Amino acid sequence: MWTLKGASNALKDASSLFIANFTPCSPHRNPEIEAAVIKATNHNNSRVDYRSAQLLFAWIRVSGHYIRPVLSAISVRMERTRNWTVALKGLMLLHGIFTCKVPAVQKIGRLPFDLSNFKDRTPNLCQHEAFIRAYYTYLNKKSAFMMKHSEDKKGGTLRKGIKEKPKQSSMMQHLEWLENLQGLLDILLEIKPQGDKMMNVLVLEAMNCIMLEVYDIYSRICNGIAAVLVRIYSIGKTEAGMAFAILQKASVQADDLSRYIDYCRDFGVTKASERPKIVHIRKDDIQQLEQIINRSSPQKGEQSIPKEEDKSMTPVEDTDIKKTEPLQLDVT
Repeated sequence: MWTLKGASNALKDASSLFIANFTPCSPHRNPEIEAAVIKATNHNNSRVDYRSAQLLFAWIRVSGHYIRPVLSAISVRMERTRNWTVALKGLMLLHGIFTCKVPAVQKIGRLPFDLSNFKDRTPNLCQHEAFIRAYYTYLNKKSAFMMKHSEDKKGGTLRKGIKEKPKQSSMMQHLEWLENLQGLLDILLEIKPQGDKMMNVLVLEAMNCIMLEVYDIYSRICNGIAAVLVRIYSIGKTEAGMAFAILQKASVQADDLSRYIDYCRDFGVTKASERPKIVHIRKDDIQQLEQIINRSSPQKGEQSIPKEEDKSMTPVEDTDIKKTEPLQLDVT
C-alpha cells in the first residue's frame, strides 16, 4: 500500500539519483557508480535491489581501482542517512564487497564512515538501531582484520589473508590468527534481531548473510584448532598456554553458537535451518594440554613423543563442519 512516508522516501531516492547524474567524473567519484549505490540502498524495506549490487561487485572485480569511488559513494550515503533501511542495505552491500577477490578489498582497513552511534529519525526503533550498530561494529573489525593480515601476507607470514591460516613455521602467528577469529565470532554473535517489529524481509535477508558468515568463521576456527592439536607436543610453554586459552574459549563458543543458531531458526532465518553440528572440545583434551603447560617444555629442536593415550587429543565432532564459501548476497 502506497503511504505518505513511502512517497516521501521514493522522492528522496529520486532526488539523490538526479543529483548523481550531474556528478563530475574523478578518481573518487563516478556518476554511474553513485547511481548504482543509491539504487542498491534505496528506502524500500520490502525488497533488495540485487541487480545494482551485482553491478557494483562486477566493477570491483574488473579493476581494484573502482573500490575508491564505490566506497566514497557508500560513505556519503551512510553519513547522510538516518533511515535504518538505507543503513542496513549499505552494510549488506559492503559485506558483499568484502567477498570480491581483489587485493584492494583486503586493504580497506577501518571503514570510511561511522555508524557506531546510528539513530533513526523515527522514534521507537531502538531494536533496529542496535542491530545496525552491531552489524557495523563487526564489518569494521573484519575490515581491519583483513588489512592486518594482508600486510602480514606481504611479509611472507600469510598465504591468503583472512582465508588461510599462517604458515606452519610460526605456531605463535597461527594462535594469534585463531584468537582474532574467535574475537570476530564473539562480535558476530551479538548481531541478532530482537522483537516482532524486526520481522521483516530485509532483516531476514541480512541475517541469512550473517548466518553464512558465522558458519564460515566457525569452520575456520575448528580447522585451525585441529592444526594446533596435531603439533601441540612440539611447541613451547608460552604457545601451549595460548592454545589452552583458545581451547577453553572454543568450548564456551560452541555453547554460545548453539543457542544463537536456535534463536535465529526460531526467528525465521532460513540459513539457520542449515546448521552444522557443533564441534565440542573434550574436557580430557583441555586437561592434557594443561599438563603440558605445567611440566617443563622441551627445548626447540628436541622432540617430545606423546604417549599412546595422548594421541586421542582431537576435537569431538557430532558431524563434519560444513565448509562454506565466502559470503555472497543471494542473487537468484
